[in-house]
Amino acid sequence: MTETLGQIRAALREVAPTLGALVRDIPDTNAASVGTWTAGEVAAHLSHSFRADADAIAGRTVPEAVVTKAGIAKATAKLLAEDTERDPATLADRIDALAGEFDEIASNPPAATVDWLQGIRLSPSVVAGHLLNECLIHGYDIAKATGFPWPIQRHQALLALEAFLLPLIAALPPTAFLNQEKAGSFQARIELRLRGGQRTQLRLDRGSLTIDTGREADVDARVSADPAALMLVLIGRQGVAKPILAGKLLAWGPRPWKLARMLTILNPP
Repeated sequence: MTETLGQIRAALREVAPTLGALVRDIPDTNAASVGTWTAGEVAAHLSHSFRADADAIAGRTVPEAVVTKAGIAKATAKLLAEDTERDPATLADRIDALAGEFDEIASNPPAATVDWLQGIRLSPSVVAGHLLNECLIHGYDIAKATGFPWPIQRHQALLALEAFLLPLIAALPPTAFLNQEKAGSFQARIELRLRGGQRTQLRLDRGSLTIDTGREADVDARVSADPAALMLVLIGRQGVAKPILAGKLLAWGPRPWKLARMLTILNPP
């Protein structure tokens, strides 16, 4: 845990200053960003993520939220309604300060596991991984809205996937990451090979998603994925066609069509 947390802290120290500068340079905070959110709202939400994750590692109270897409949307909307600050310079200063506070707290976490959203017990490294994931994804959202570049480095995306997303799937109820209406009776076993990282089995079984780090010969499909490309696909920021054509996603096996179907069922918070 200590090594992984150190790696995530280092990645956050790489990302946070660039993120603060990106927020500071937002030319129009009312510019449409992602979903119904404006660029200013995304920036404010990022500051809330820094605050909540720092509080979690410190053992303080975190906002009430159910960790599903609908539950997180409700919680974030409440925070945005309560905090009306949208000035780019003010939000950038807030993010810069919170980034320093988070790093200081994460340098010596008081406990091996902490209470996170929904009362889930997570290691500090998983909480830090969440913050890294938030920075990478919402930095992308702001950059897309403003026209500024936002390159996501492979090692940063790999950490966000392996140190946050996969452990979160394991920690949550197996129904949390799925659209239950779309899942129905569908079943699939996919071997995910993250480039530069580990292999993981994803098992979807009639509305339940579980993971297994072991290897199994009988899978429906195997996928080799560039971490940054997969992150954007999983979170709904990019379709599969572009990364496939660029060679960043490659699937094979007896039933590769099941991978495409699984991607339509995944509904991450």
